[in-house]
Amino acid sequence: MTIATGLKGKIALVTGGDRGIGRAIALALAEAGVHVAVNFRTRQREAEEVRSQIEALGQRSVAVGADVSAADQVSSMVENVQKELGPIGILVNNAGIARAEPVEEITEQSWDEVLAVNLKSQFLLIQAVLPAMRTQRWGRIINISSTAAQVGGVVGPHYAASKAGILGLTRYYAAFLAKEGITVNAIAPAFISTEMVANIPNAKPELVPQGRFGTAEEVAAVAVMLAGNGYITGQTINVNGGRYMS
Repeated sequence: MTIATGLKGKIALVTGGDRGIGRAIALALAEAGVHVAVNFRTRQREAEEVRSQIEALGQRSVAVGADVSAADQVSSMVENVQKELGPIGILVNNAGIARAEPVEEITEQSWDEVLAVNLKSQFLLIQAVLPAMRTQRWGRIINISSTAAQVGGVVGPHYAASKAGILGLTRYYAAFLAKEGITVNAIAPAFISTEMVANIPNAKPELVPQGRFGTAEEVAAVAVMLAGNGYITGQTINVNGGRYMS
């Protein structure tokens, strides 16, 4: 059985699916036969465009707005997705923000917001989808981290800390759920050619051993692989052009 065959008919929720890595993952999952809910916070038009592309591939889709750092909005979103599409079997925690700020100018508010959007949101989403996954005895949780978790990066300590926290979160849930048919893994990209990276002044291709930025599609291919593999869990898959070699 191929990965694509094994995923046909599954239901996925991709946070931050309106652009960049999230958009690429949503479309790649749809190509593998998955029905996909596309989460957005403010960019509804872009999310609806992704939804239309997914439907053009023959899969069902909904675009759902929610601030993933707010527990009540997460609960409502998951409830709506499962009402419209069915029980969520694949969660891609992709939503995140990067604020390139001088260390001495980072405020408590900025720290809290970055940690909430990048890390707290993943906890909230996992908790919200777990009941359905545990009932199905099948689930795939894919958390998008960053090479910043491993090398510090060029954005700031709040971003690096949030992305490092994702790795600990991933390992805990992977061990906790290992006997229930639910895998939990992280992907740690570096300098992927997206709008987010374009807005980080210190992100330069020469910092990558391969000498280029990666593509969102290269990250998406790994996400589809993890969704289709039931024996990989608790791992961090590095998609970074050699920036961090583990």
